Amino acid sequence: MTRILDAAVLGAGIAGSSLAKALADKGWETLLLDRQSFPRHKVCGEFLSPEAQGTLQVLGLSESIKALRPSLIERIRLIFENGAEINIPLSSAAWGLSRYSLDAALHQAAQQAGAKLQTGTTVTGVKPTDFGYSIETKQNGKFSSVEARTVIAAWGANKHAGLPGYKQHQTAKPSYMGVKSHFRGIAMEPVVELYFFRGGYLGLCPVEDGFVNASALLVRDSFANAGKTILGIMNAAARRNPRLHGKLALGEPVQGTQAAVAPVHLNHKPLAWDQLPLLGDAGAMIPPLCGDGMSIALRSAALCAPLADSYLNGSLTMADWQHAYTRAIKREFEGPLRWGSFLQWLFHMPTVSSWLPNAARIAPPLAQGLVRATRLKPFRM
Repeated sequence: MTRILDAAVLGAGIAGSSLAKALADKGWETLLLDRQSFPRHKVCGEFLSPEAQGTLQVLGLSESIKALRPSLIERIRLIFENGAEINIPLSSAAWGLSRYSLDAALHQAAQQAGAKLQTGTTVTGVKPTDFGYSIETKQNGKFSSVEARTVIAAWGANKHAGLPGYKQHQTAKPSYMGVKSHFRGIAMEPVVELYFFRGGYLGLCPVEDGFVNASALLVRDSFANAGKTILGIMNAAARRNPRLHGKLALGEPVQGTQAAVAPVHLNHKPLAWDQLPLLGDAGAMIPPLCGDGMSIALRSAALCAPLADSYLNGSLTMADWQHAYTRAIKREFEGPLRWGSFLQWLFHMPTVSSWLPNAARIAPPLAQGLVRATRLKPFRM
C-alpha cells in the first residue's frame, strides 16, 4: 500500500519553505517540492522589512536568519530622473539579505524540523482522490507520483499555468519584466535607493558580504529594444536616470548573480484559494516598490500554518479552512495591495518628480504615511 504523506507544499521559496517548516514542527510528515535546483539567485528586492522580521520571529526563524549577517537598513531614498529625492526613515532597522542565502537557510530549517526537500522536480499534475491528492512529478526525465492528505501551492506568480485544471491569476496589462544582478564596489549608506525613470524603476539594496543588489521592475514594451542580456537591459534602464547611471558605473557586476523573470503581473486583490490554498506570490504579487513582498510571503505562511494544522488533526473542515484563510488574507493584504497599486500608478505619472519631492519636504508625514500604508500590520495569531 502506498504511504500517504500529511502535506505536500509545491514551491520551495520563502512562503513554501516557511510553511513546510511550520507543519513539520507540528509533527506532520511534509514534502517540499520545487522544480528548480538550489541554491540559486532570484529576481527579488532582497529587503526584509521590520514587519517581515516580526513574522520570522513568530515562525521561529529569526535567529537563524540573523546569523546570516544581513545588512542593516535605516531608511528609504526615492530618486527621480530630475535628480530630486525623498528620504523616508524606517520605524526600525530592516535587513538586506540575498535570496541565495535566505532560501538556503529556510530549506535547512525546514529539513531540521523534519520536512523532506525535493528540488529539481517538476509537478505535472495534481489530482483529487478519496484520501486527498495525487501529485504527479517529473525528475531527470522520470515520472512518478506521491500521495498526500493536503496540498498547498506556493509556486510563485507564474509557475502553475501549465498544470491541468488550474488557471493563471493575472491582472490586466501592462505586463512587466524583472531583472536583477549583484554588484561589488558600490558604496552604500544604510539605505535602500529607489531610482525612477520612464518605463519603470530600479532599487539598490545593500546585502550581506558588502554586495549591493540591483533589481528592476520594467514595463516590457518600454525596453523592447534594450537587447537580450540582463546587464544590457539594466544599463539601458540606468541611462534614463543620470544619478543611477553614475552610481552603477562605479560597480562591477558579480558573475552568476544575474536573473530575470517575465511576464510579471501585479495583483490588485489578493487570492487566497484556487482549488488549493495559495501562498506568497501565487496569491498576491505586491508592487515591488512597496518593499514588503517577502513580508507578505512569510505572513501568508504564518496565517496558513495553524489552519492547515487544524485541518490535518481533524478539528477543521476543508471548507472552514478555506473560509478562515480567505478572510485572514483579505484582512491582512487588501490594504497594502490597494495602496501599493496606487503608488505604482502615482510613480508612473510624468509630473510626479516635480511636485512630490516638494510636497514631502513641506509635509514629511505625507511620505512616511504612504510607506506605512503599504506595510503589513504587526502579526497577531
